[in-house]
Amino acid sequence: MTEPAVISVNADLFNPGQFFACCGLLELADRLWDGAEGWFGFEEFFFRPLHKTASTGGSLRDLLAAIAVVPLKQINSEDDFASPIEVLGPFGLRLDWWNEEDAGKRLKVWAGSMRGFRIATAMQSVMQWEELQTRNLLNVAKVVYDPRDPDNKVEPFYFDARRGSTARPIDIGFSPDALQMTSVAYPAVEFLCLIGLQRFRPRAPGTPRVFEYFAWSAPLATCVAALAACGVLVQPGDRGFRFENSFRTDQRKHKGFAAATPIARRNNERIIERV
Repeated sequence: MTEPAVISVNADLFNPGQFFACCGLLELADRLWDGAEGWFGFEEFFFRPLHKTASTGGSLRDLLAAIAVVPLKQINSEDDFASPIEVLGPFGLRLDWWNEEDAGKRLKVWAGSMRGFRIATAMQSVMQWEELQTRNLLNVAKVVYDPRDPDNKVEPFYFDARRGSTARPIDIGFSPDALQMTSVAYPAVEFLCLIGLQRFRPRAPGTPRVFEYFAWSAPLATCVAALAACGVLVQPGDRGFRFENSFRTDQRKHKGFAAATPIARRNNERIIERV
């Protein structure tokens, strides 16, 4: 039997949303294919099934097609804002990391009137479009509408640093949220990052709202890769990044992932390098 083919997607590792979206792809591939491994290149994420069988297909298109249509369930029907979400079908995954007392709540970016399940289903629905069924899916920008109410636009979670970096009133001179403005989102990043953060967590170095993550360069199975992502498992050639989950409104409730800066390692210590 031939080795399973390696799959790759374009990824900007300085965008924490894209990094954890790649982790989400690996998580879902692992569940669909009964085992997967992944690793990062310079501007790509690579992954492949651990086994090749006729039932899984083992292709990027097959994986994305399954992700785009899998039913989602709001577990607590009375909580539209922070209810855990179940990813049904062949994946069988419960998402509830944002309700954890420690890192989960500090990583949560949405608040107030933002309804988590509505955002998740809207971002997932766009992944059915043809342009999001390619290796460049993390760079496709769309205005997203509510699939149950197509006249209403849906704002993203703000995991993608390209969106969060243009959302702060101090940067643009006014508050887009206050004016109820809507612009494009990166739906694959928003949905897959929500998935990825369930298992893959950044390291918290001690500064409020600041986190670190590490891109590993050798093929690792999903459960081991989660240790590499937070810096517990150190490998030659891994690369570290630091980012802030920064406030994007004057009320200091809503947040967004900011672009990351690189971390250098010297004598097994991680040190921020100013570049």
